[in-house]
Amino acid sequence: MDENGTASTASPEPRTPSVSWEGRYLEDFVVGDVYRHPLGRTVTEVDNAWLTLLTQNTAAIHFDRHYAERTQWGRPLVDSTFTLALVTGQSVHDVSMNVMANLGWDRVRLPNPVFEGDTIYSQSEVLSVRESKSRPDVGVVEVRTIGFNQDGVIVISFERTLLVYRRGHGPGRVAVEPRWDERSLKAAGLDPRPGTP
Repeated sequence: MDENGTASTASPEPRTPSVSWEGRYLEDFVVGDVYRHPLGRTVTEVDNAWLTLLTQNTAAIHFDRHYAERTQWGRPLVDSTFTLALVTGQSVHDVSMNVMANLGWDRVRLPNPVFEGDTIYSQSEVLSVRESKSRPDVGVVEVRTIGFNQDGVIVISFERTLLVYRRGHGPGRVAVEPRWDERSLKAAGLDPRPGTP
């Protein structure tokens, strides 16, 4: 709508949209590079209770506050598999958006506990990059990822090995285009009949 309350006569022009980030392909990894992953995440009591119960983890220190208060920690510990999953997930943005398969997690270490209410951040360092001997469309990447809390205290470190697609290989992104029908044009305040007075 313009300032007179009239629908705009402009209609959406066909344009090629750009994708803000498609992730790294094999050719983009350089040994020694460190990627600070962009999102932090505050761990809630619900996160801890749900993951513990969904995975049938019966360690009371994760879901029984009364029990946990009587331990040396004085409060519930966050299930360490939640920490592993969270920090792995945080790294996807920089490391594995173009993954073909995870090959393994090694040297998983939990030097300090995570508590409900902690905010976890992470970063990954590229340890090695090599071509696959059996698959020309992928290569093998190894990274060391660390997660740390709001005070910078490292709560997890692990090495992860994965197969990453080469640029131009793999399934690619789904190319679905929006369809501007009359109803959509009206909802957006656009004249559904371009050029109509």
